[in-house]
Amino acid sequence: MAGTGAHALARAEQFVWLTARVLEQRRFVHLFLGGSADPVETALAAYLNDDGGYGHALEPDLRGPVSQPLHTAHALSVLDSIGRCGGPRAERICRYLTDVSTKEGALPALHPSQRGYPAAPFVPVVDDPPAELLATGPVVGLLHRNEVWHAWLFRATDFCWAAIDSMARSHPYEIEAAVAFLDGVPDRARAESAAERLGQLVRDQRLVVLDPRHRADYPVSPGYAPGEHHFAHDYARSPGSLARRWFSDAEMERSLDHLAAEQQEDGGWPVNWRQWAPGTALEGRPIVTLKALRTLRAYGRDIG
Repeated sequence: MAGTGAHALARAEQFVWLTARVLEQRRFVHLFLGGSADPVETALAAYLNDDGGYGHALEPDLRGPVSQPLHTAHALSVLDSIGRCGGPRAERICRYLTDVSTKEGALPALHPSQRGYPAAPFVPVVDDPPAELLATGPVVGLLHRNEVWHAWLFRATDFCWAAIDSMARSHPYEIEAAVAFLDGVPDRARAESAAERLGQLVRDQRLVVLDPRHRADYPVSPGYAPGEHHFAHDYARSPGSLARRWFSDAEMERSLDHLAAEQQEDGGWPVNWRQWAPGTALEGRPIVTLKALRTLRAYGRDIG
């Protein structure tokens, strides 16, 4: 582990050139070096399939060519980061989302088309998968935030509200998905009320490490890798997130200090989820590195 600060960006740049896929290289140049958005979109287009969804291991834990909701959610987040999450692009994606939705009108975490291709063992392929907030929440929130209107959104939005309103127990990635939905959905009063309840749930069920110095004292959710904890910055990726209200200034600063200190000797940040194939860790680290740098910058930390 190496500390960070004013040289974090320069060290991360070396890591990106050394290890990242073309997409993450292009994203780094756009986000941090003033590069154009066009090359990002060109690189992303390599993952696009004829059905309007995205595949080809865009989300590294799902391998193979077939379109998947999680790949497509990843593509939407890339388009959002370059300000191009609307128009014909969004229309095409929403058509794909309509085609792969369950009878509830929402997204499964894994579409059965994945069968026969490698995938992380913690994401099982089943014939008739249920709709999940995990897959649906971030997509719906992002489309709303970009003022996209499409028929698919109506039932998918209702599904997310119902899932959040009935949530009694949860796990960190589902909470992240709920926050992504609540940060984008148009009904702000309802979102603030729901977020307040979720924040209490997160603290009551100890789904966040509030003091990174004592992370070993916090439980790890069932099915997660040893040490796969979540911190305040994982929920509140920017100061404008509703999840930011869950944490005191001191708690948030400790979390950001921890994030900054997680930069490794090679300039990249580590992945903390379960590793099951050599390529997934290699491709995952630059994605995590971009996310860490964006979070630190959003909070005004000096990254260089």
